[in-house]
Amino acid sequence: MPVETTLYSLSDRAPAPDDRREGERHLTLFRVGTMVVDGRRELCLIKNISAGGAMLRLYSESIRLGQQLTVELKCGQPLSGKVAWVQSPNVGLVFDTPIDVVAMLSQSEDGPRPRMPRIETSSFCTLREGATIVRARACDISQGGIKVETDAGFARNAEVVVSLPGLPPQPGVVRWTSDGCAGITFNRLLPLPVLIDWLKARSGSRHAA
Repeated sequence: MPVETTLYSLSDRAPAPDDRREGERHLTLFRVGTMVVDGRRELCLIKNISAGGAMLRLYSESIRLGQQLTVELKCGQPLSGKVAWVQSPNVGLVFDTPIDVVAMLSQSEDGPRPRMPRIETSSFCTLREGATIVRARACDISQGGIKVETDAGFARNAEVVVSLPGLPPQPGVVRWTSDGCAGITFNRLLPLPVLIDWLKARSGSRHAA
């Protein structure tokens, strides 16, 4: 089965709606990013990216033509632009300033390891280490891990299981602890649709409250 990944282009032209490579016989491995719109952060998929703009697959239905967006890739660069077209679930973004695609792809291997996009959240969870179970508050979450606030003193590299309401228990490893917080890396990535649905459910429960 062909593998379909994020397409990078040196063109100054922003991707057009017909720049598609979708098909049932393609395995999509699009790059995950975060989108900042109207002060809120949401996850998105980066389908195409060029010096002039990007094609994004969004999980938000409130995007309009001319709207200002900021997209952050895994490596952390904020890319700002305006929505040039909308063909749900895809939108075209024209960057305010053209980017250097080669420089973006040529990051030094000696630099910090790119981190997956994180979304702030506020949800109670439980952490289990062996027979010990403690309650904690989730501060932010990504496909690859979670930051929690807890008074429990977990050792670095401790093996734990994180349980969040509405998600299957996630085995992971404590990577760091500081000032009452801990960073946990999941043993397996959370599937993006599962994380998106969970975030939407959390947002809906807050609005209902």
